[in-house]
Amino acid sequence: MPLNLNSADTQVYEALQLGFRVEKAALDVTAISNKPLFNVTGRVWVKQIVGEVTTLIQTQANNAKLVFGPTPAGANTDICAVLDISADAVGLHYGITGTVADAMIEGVQMVKGQVAPLVLEEGAIGLDTSASSTGAIKWTIWYVPLSDGAKIAAA
Repeated sequence: MPLNLNSADTQVYEALQLGFRVEKAALDVTAISNKPLFNVTGRVWVKQIVGEVTTLIQTQANNAKLVFGPTPAGANTDICAVLDISADAVGLHYGITGTVADAMIEGVQMVKGQVAPLVLEEGAIGLDTSASSTGAIKWTIWYVPLSDGAKIAAA
């Protein structure tokens, strides 16, 4: 028998299955830089992070990866290896395996689920790109708090 869930029930069900969900509005890929996606407070368990191309990415080499920058100090750490996002079409999805040596993965309208969750301390998650391109990506993250008051918010 299928579940008939209302909006509040769906949010509770999702939180029990994947954790809390946070969305970052579509972010332009312009500029060679680390673009802020999410701020992490406390210690969290990242279960899934997914990007969706909302505006066609310009056709030119542009290596992209997700990075984590701890606060108050410390160097950025790659969450995945680079993926060339040149000419990626609207509707294409990005994800990570959770193994930092693996490249960001892409798929048309879907990506495989994250195999290895990440435990992150206080800091920020960003998108690092090697070229200034036109285009935009919307990001969603699911997490479980591991310490009191821990949360993730869109940057």
